Amino acid sequence: MYENLPQDPVMLMSFVNQKLRDNYPSLDEMCEDMNIDKNELLNRLKSGGYEYNEQQNKIW
Repeated sequence: MYENLPQDPVMLMSFVNQKLRDNYPSLDEMCEDMNIDKNELLNRLKSGGYEYNEQQNKIW
């Protein structure tokens, strides 16, 4: 995927949640700022059993 993102889905979920909590009001803004393909990221997280909750702005 992207070399600066964790490969393990659990670590990726933790990394994304930290970024969302500390820096970004939405996943769209995070992906745009970090130049990440949102669909690819969501598919990667989904493979680990995680999904994005837009209302809470976190992965679970």
